[in-house]
Amino acid sequence: MSEHEELLRAALKAAARGWHVFPLRPGTKRPALHGEAKCPRTGPCSDGHRKWEDRATTDPDRIRAAWSTAPFNVGIATGPSGLLVVDLDTSEHKGNADAPCGATTFKALCERAGHAVPDTYRTRTASGGTHLYFTAPTGIRLSNTAGTVAASVDTRAWGGYVVAAGSVTPAGRYETVCGSVPASVPGWLLSILRPAPARPAGPLRLPAVDGSRAAVAALEAECAEVAAAPEGLRNTTLNRSAFKVGRFVAWGDLPRHVVEVAFQEAGQGAGLADAECRTTIRSALDSSLRTCRPREAA
Repeated sequence: MSEHEELLRAALKAAARGWHVFPLRPGTKRPALHGEAKCPRTGPCSDGHRKWEDRATTDPDRIRAAWSTAPFNVGIATGPSGLLVVDLDTSEHKGNADAPCGATTFKALCERAGHAVPDTYRTRTASGGTHLYFTAPTGIRLSNTAGTVAASVDTRAWGGYVVAAGSVTPAGRYETVCGSVPASVPGWLLSILRPAPARPAGPLRLPAVDGSRAAVAALEAECAEVAAAPEGLRNTTLNRSAFKVGRFVAWGDLPRHVVEVAFQEAGQGAGLADAECRTTIRSALDSSLRTCRPREAA
């Protein structure tokens, strides 16, 4: 069987599981579908641009038609497929060979929760990492995370995709390690990833702040930006806003703990999970403090 035929077979096999697939450029992990800037606004996009998540399919005829044109790798759109995939990276992939790998970290988290690593469908990535597939709960829209669970432990859900078994890159082949069906997301993991419940709309209440007028105004403005951020941009907005306010912490105008509390309130009010807020705020402030220029040079 040719590589082209094997990739078509991999796409059909994933679709038969109910997973929505779309083509990735041959030999890569990048979507083969056009981006919004080059959208012709015809065919599937006649009513507006449809990204890969919208065009991913389980239709065998559409899959055969797409894969007849080139030996595309196979992407699985995790959100439409009802999946949460835990991405366990190797230490080298994260740039720190001395740090524990994602698999070791995830095993320790499972043991801490009083459970073994779940027996679920899993694949080995081309770089030597592992993808653990779980069935996402109905009624809860989980998003992608990076470092929220732990270092070297990322997740893919709505807005994300993974490379399916059978795909090939210059680094190697994605292979099925365990062919069982996906298990349900463990409760302890879901408690970390579950979005915070939407809070009633109302004025954002910040803690009492003892700082310069400019610093307080900046904190209030950036927290308001986070609270009003649309779905899909909330984490990015939180990261950007916390980074911008970080300079006032570096200059001694605002206490760090007050800034953290304020952004935590704004992030949770926007619907982000508690742990995701804490991780993003801490990372943004740490980065801002490292790179902040002196007040005189700002």
